[in-house]
Amino acid sequence: MKIRSLILAFVATVLCVSSCKVGKKYQSPDIDIPENISHFKENDSLTIADLEWYELFNDTLLNSYIRLALKNNQNVKIAAARVRESMALKRISEAPLMPSMDLFAESNREDVDGETIDTEHILRLELSWELDLWGNIRWGREASIADYFKTLEAQRAIKMSLISNVAQTYFELIAVKRELQIVQETGRARQEGVNIAELRFKGGLTSETSLRQAEVEYAKTMSLIPGLERYIVLNRNKLAKLMGQMPQNVIESQSLYYQQKIHSLPLGMPSDILKRRPDIKQAEQSLIMANALVGEAFTDLFPRVTLTAKYGEENETFEDLLKSPYNYFAASILTPVFSAGAKRARLKAKREALEQAFYEYEQVVINAFHETDNAIVSFYKAKEVRQQRDALENSARNYLELANIQYINGAIGYIDVLDAQRFLFDAEVSLNDAVLDELLSYVYLYKTLGGGWNS
Repeated sequence: MKIRSLILAFVATVLCVSSCKVGKKYQSPDIDIPENISHFKENDSLTIADLEWYELFNDTLLNSYIRLALKNNQNVKIAAARVRESMALKRISEAPLMPSMDLFAESNREDVDGETIDTEHILRLELSWELDLWGNIRWGREASIADYFKTLEAQRAIKMSLISNVAQTYFELIAVKRELQIVQETGRARQEGVNIAELRFKGGLTSETSLRQAEVEYAKTMSLIPGLERYIVLNRNKLAKLMGQMPQNVIESQSLYYQQKIHSLPLGMPSDILKRRPDIKQAEQSLIMANALVGEAFTDLFPRVTLTAKYGEENETFEDLLKSPYNYFAASILTPVFSAGAKRARLKAKREALEQAFYEYEQVVINAFHETDNAIVSFYKAKEVRQQRDALENSARNYLELANIQYINGAIGYIDVLDAQRFLFDAEVSLNDAVLDELLSYVYLYKTLGGGWNS
């Protein structure tokens, strides 16, 4: 009953203590954001960032690789462990807000010349609690909570970056494969051209120069194959690494032209960027944490009060241990008297760190809007370039067909056919690059708008 009464009295003291929290409460920074993200489109209530990555990328193989990467990638696992670590640290920072309780047991015996002259058994329950009169502990908890949310946003940023890297590497892989296919098809066409030039030379219809030109073009085309095969292996290994796997000899892929094309671009309101992008949310949590550390440093200038309560039993024999109880209750005050200016210097340092955090936050926001505007420009211009190069490729193909007919009929020389072949080859490679750039613009835009933050 005495233990219960002591505990109840202690808790009542805790509840009755009126505490305040000195320091400046955090307020979200007031930063002007543009009314429109870009002059290309009007903003609306929808945004491409509302699409999950498996909705944006319709390639089932790519989606399976992204899922595998999210499951196996080491950076994702490290980020998850950091979140768990931060959660544990957050719990540690919350513990001082509640009283601590310790049970102490001790048994002593003193012997002199083989004879026991003193025996003592002690059993003691100790309760202690530091009154958070000025909010020192609560400021520390707020800083820890901000750090926890910061690690959550870091985890989301890593996942979003991983999704983007897997998609980018996959698109680059299939683009290189397509370029290799173009080179091989061109090589076969130029091999056929060598055969035709050789027959016409032997038949006395053309000079040896045409034959040698055909052989040079064929050799130049075939010399491109080893470099492209190297890039295929490098991209394949990079993709395997992102998926947390050892190098793979084969990674299946769809055609570059199979990929989904986005025709419309809902952007959402500019404020959505502030709500979605993990780098902005990380920067704001850093700002919250810096503000809390200022409050913690400020409260260090005030006295600290600690309450201590003890209830114990002490006797020479175990049988009579509970027959001689004692209790103890005390309050101690620790107040700063002289620290050579260290505490005020620490407060000043934390205030300067807070100012730095604000400018860093402002810088991240400005950078986010620049990246988004650049991504929107890239999206529209990449689409225009792809459309123009598609028309160019069709024109070059028609030109080559006409040149072949005219060459066979003797209307033009072989040099004209070679020119037409070069035009088509360059047009096909350029179209391949344009399709890749268009797909990468989707990835870039999705990332800059904070896509995948729920993944």
